[in-house]
Amino acid sequence: MKYYDKLIFELSKSGRTGYSLPESSCPACGEALPAALCRSLPLDLPEVSEPDVVRHYTNLSQMNFGVDTGFYPLGSCTMKYNPKINEEVTAAFGGIHPLQPEATVPGVTEIYREMDRSLAAITGMAHFTFLPCAGAHGELTGLMLVREYHNARGDFARTKVIVPDSAHGTNPASAAVCGLEVVVVKSDARGLIDVEALKPLLGDDVAAIMMTNPNTLGLFEREVREIASLVHACGGLLYYDGANMNPLLGVVRPGDMGFDVMHLNLHKTFSTPHGGGGPGSGPVGVAERLVPFLQRPQVSGFHGNFGVIVRAYAYILMLGRENVRMAGKLATLGANYIKESLKDVYKLPIGSVCKHEFVFDGLVNDGAHDDVPGATTLDVAKRLLDFGFHAPTIYFPLLFHQAIMIEPTETESLETLDAFIDVMRRIAEEAARDPMILHEAPHNTPIGRPDETAAARQPILCYH
Repeated sequence: MKYYDKLIFELSKSGRTGYSLPESSCPACGEALPAALCRSLPLDLPEVSEPDVVRHYTNLSQMNFGVDTGFYPLGSCTMKYNPKINEEVTAAFGGIHPLQPEATVPGVTEIYREMDRSLAAITGMAHFTFLPCAGAHGELTGLMLVREYHNARGDFARTKVIVPDSAHGTNPASAAVCGLEVVVVKSDARGLIDVEALKPLLGDDVAAIMMTNPNTLGLFEREVREIASLVHACGGLLYYDGANMNPLLGVVRPGDMGFDVMHLNLHKTFSTPHGGGGPGSGPVGVAERLVPFLQRPQVSGFHGNFGVIVRAYAYILMLGRENVRMAGKLATLGANYIKESLKDVYKLPIGSVCKHEFVFDGLVNDGAHDDVPGATTLDVAKRLLDFGFHAPTIYFPLLFHQAIMIEPTETESLETLDAFIDVMRRIAEEAARDPMILHEAPHNTPIGRPDETAAARQPILCYH
């Protein structure tokens, strides 16, 4: 273990400090606070110098992977590079206080009005609410709008939401939280919604169908117009999960496909650093007939995660109509380029043209022999870390046992894509020759393979 790999408590030496403060002029604790609120023992804090603290946390930051340090082909999440000029624009609003009177920040309300108009133009919706602070929050909000729409018409029997088997995991979760029953519709051999399997599920108890288009396999739902007609004919609504909106920017609008309600992940498609749990923004748009059910006010308390809105606004203005359209085209081109370059060494269950992302189903030759097990998707993901690439999404969607879900986005150069392809081919060759190389990966990262399940369910949050 290197010196600065140690925990900050392990660097502690009694009597060492990293600051020098003047004597306090405030009354002693006992004079200002009730005795029950005063600490009887000193805080158990590390005693370290300023250089030790700075170096410790700087070294920790360098152990993290981010889109600013390397290629991040995380399928279904659109982990694209975000222009730094948008960060500078957002910083200009850093002095605004959430308790300021609204009359003193007319620019903020103007940005929200402009964003409403811009997102409506891009999606084909009538209006948006900016209350939701994330994509899943947007899903729940949108489904609550659907429920209120039906209830207002006295249609209380509509309690079912149809969800494709390739849906994002948040779709059925949001429906369940909203108190609705989830009904799964299967995909066909093409990886698209099976329209014939959908028809028997439709009736006067269906509130909506939730769709992602292109879907989680990166495929455009070609029968979307027919699906919209069938669902509307039975009195249901169409909900659009906007997590995969990136490849459609400026090309196809959900409103024109027949969707009634949708959310957008501004922190995916519209330029906010994505990851680490936030911040996010999941504005919900509705067709004209649902506008009366849109929440008022349209902005959450303290104007929500306003910085995310500003970044998205700057991104839209900077690209303009023509270049917004190019973003989706380049994302689609990059995904198909990688897919076609690797399909001889990774299993491609669906070979049709994809949009922004696609899914492999493990290795063509995993190297299994005698008593040596073959290399798995997890092994491929771990080995990628040795070459400076973040792993794609693995084991999702659940349609394929060894799923490897890759999304290059539009911001990566041809040279980066070629380097990724070369490494993926090298890993496939290693697996075929000696799968133990992959089983023992990663070989040169700060830690090897932690028990991720235990880390999530039994986190150690303190030093002792």
